[in-house]
Amino acid sequence: MTSNGLPTHPRYLTTDEVAAYLRLKPRKVYDLVRQGLIPSTKVTGKLLFPREVIDLWIMNHLEGDQRSTRPAPPVLAGSQDPLLDWALRESRTGLATLCRGSADGVRRLLEGEAMAAGMHILDPESGDYNVPARLGLGGMRDLVIIRWARRRQGLLLAPGNPKGIHALADLIRPGLRIAHRQSEAGADTLFRWLLDQAGIDRARLNLTQHPALSEDDLALSVRQGEADTGVAVEAAARRHGLDFIPLHWECFDLAMRRRSYFEPPVQALIRFAGDPRLQAHADEMQGYDLSELGRVVFNA
Repeated sequence: MTSNGLPTHPRYLTTDEVAAYLRLKPRKVYDLVRQGLIPSTKVTGKLLFPREVIDLWIMNHLEGDQRSTRPAPPVLAGSQDPLLDWALRESRTGLATLCRGSADGVRRLLEGEAMAAGMHILDPESGDYNVPARLGLGGMRDLVIIRWARRRQGLLLAPGNPKGIHALADLIRPGLRIAHRQSEAGADTLFRWLLDQAGIDRARLNLTQHPALSEDDLALSVRQGEADTGVAVEAAARRHGLDFIPLHWECFDLAMRRRSYFEPPVQALIRFAGDPRLQAHADEMQGYDLSELGRVVFNA
């Protein structure tokens, strides 16, 4: 029992438990599963129902006329993530990607131009990630945020570290060229925060003339000698054969409207999250923690 006298429920419900939770007969729950109308997972032949997802399902059916009738296009906007890119291809979701930074993803989600948005925006005051009110999403009454991964961010360096860069403080050395991201990117917010934490004035850095528009673009600028270093995810460094100095673990989440969670493209991605190939590929790419993958971190 909780402190207010209400019964508690485990994170994963059995068929009988979810039937009691929804006040339905178990046979009706089996019918809903067979019709694909209620989310479930199967472990060693036994149906299990994530309680937080069942709560989403209930809220989705309670929205009624409050929901917009305009369908969101099958587009994933916002920030780029190398592991997510791979998962979208492997799971055959049919989602197109339009990755122009976390802030752009927020705008497209609000305007109904995307089904979901990837984001990793740090709140400099609290140190938390993807806080709806700080993102301008506080007014979305049907907002849901799903954890994708924790990722390691750090300095990307040319193979062998020829410039002898060992810490963020080295970036102020004369002659170093620093790659950076566009202002709409969560990586830019993180970079500015890391500089502030280290007491480094960004104006002292020799930044490249044009920002890199993705993690891979920044990695390529270092690989091709256009920059000496820059902050990006470890997976981008490994993919392009670069050295890497870890600096910070961040949260990468997927934001969407509640009804979009139950659309076939998103459900295909959620199902693929349980495929052992995803964890194996994350281990190969390096710099990922998938222990919270699929967790509902916000439900308006």
